[in-house]
Amino acid sequence: MNFNWFLEVVKNKYIKFDGRARREEFWMYYLVYLIIAIVSTIIDSIIGMRIVGSLLSLALLLPTIGVGIRRMHDIGKSGWFILIPLYNIYLWAQAGTPGTNEYGANPKEVSNI
Repeated sequence: MNFNWFLEVVKNKYIKFDGRARREEFWMYYLVYLIIAIVSTIIDSIIGMRIVGSLLSLALLLPTIGVGIRRMHDIGKSGWFILIPLYNIYLWAQAGTPGTNEYGANPKEVSNI
């Protein structure tokens, strides 16, 4: 598993809502987020309070929204599409727009990770 995608989003793109995020960046971020969320849920159940999961959710709220918006930009859609339940999951699975679109250059072509 490559944690670099998660760390890249959290460290360098914490509140970045412009540009594009390729599928790999998006899904690897969510995979690591899911694993961390499961661990925090286990810790919360051990200590009997929901503090760890709540702090995790709060700390990762902006990067999660940002990577979702950038993923929508990669397929040529507005970031507002993340507000449409279920349809956004379908869109997140789509291949990005080849070449440059109105949101920037194709991250697959300029990726340095």
